Amino acid sequence: MSAPVEREEYGPEARPLPFERGTDGPRVVLVGVDGSRTSLRAAAYAAGLARRQRSGLVVVFVSSPAPYAAMMSGVVAGAVQQTHDELAAELREECRRGAEELGLPVTFLCRRGDAYTELCAAADEFRADLVVVGSSEQAGHRLVGSVATRLVRTGRWPVVVVP
Repeated sequence: MSAPVEREEYGPEARPLPFERGTDGPRVVLVGVDGSRTSLRAAAYAAGLARRQRSGLVVVFVSSPAPYAAMMSGVVAGAVQQTHDELAAELREECRRGAEELGLPVTFLCRRGDAYTELCAAADEFRADLVVVGSSEQAGHRLVGSVATRLVRTGRWPVVVVP
């Protein structure tokens, strides 16, 4: 079960362009961010692509609770929540600033839960034409599979994985 969704929109209103066969690009570019270096590079790539294609950009920040979160004391759980809130605030401000500088319609979503599940839900909700994510920097993902690998295997949208 997911927590309530935070959604904010920045920049100009998205204006659909007339359809032209063979030259139409993505209308909605969705990017997943988590504050890591690769996710921030993915966000920069997605913003540049959305600007060039005159697309809307949807930035999704998913905070995944640690598997041991239920065993945390109230103080530790509060610190984890504060860290999540601070990172979300930083990313939200970057989205707002980027929307103004690039003249780009940006929607910022803040969700809690499994990153793969939440990114799929957001891509379906916004009818994303393209999903952009950063490659995983965790060694264990080479064996188990990363969010990027799972998105590619899902096969519902083109997926760009930024190193």
